[in-house]
Amino acid sequence: MRSSYGGVPTPALVLGIAGVVPFFVAAIAMLAGPPWLKITAYIHLMNYAALALAFLGAVHWGLALAAGRTDWQVYVASVVPVVLGWLALSLIQPLPTIFVFVVAYAGIFILDIRAARDGFAPPWYPRLRKPLTIIVLLAFFAIGLATTVLNTV
Repeated sequence: MRSSYGGVPTPALVLGIAGVVPFFVAAIAMLAGPPWLKITAYIHLMNYAALALAFLGAVHWGLALAAGRTDWQVYVASVVPVVLGWLALSLIQPLPTIFVFVVAYAGIFILDIRAARDGFAPPWYPRLRKPLTIIVLLAFFAIGLATTVLNTV
């Protein structure tokens, strides 16, 4: 079943949107919630962001397996997101943590585009990932704003 959004399958679209809801909710909680909620939202979102990043890397591992690829480059690129997520979680200060996540999410989106361009991912995949990535990056911007200007965490 295809959605009317650029041929993206409806399940992928619905679950993709559901996957960014925690980013949106946490950003709002950090910008407008009481202090206890801001800290809780930050901690839970950073953990969720690392898990989601690992999932996105695993997509590329699966694409490599499905295509029968044997080159190191694609497999290494597919595990870099989980390593960056782990690195981000190991950082203490919020801004470096957020920076690592922003770089990682932007980087995995570039891999998504390349995978579709090279025929390893379906052509609709970047159309799904682009708005989701933008939402995630905007959420990280809001969280960065909350942690610096509003001294949330």
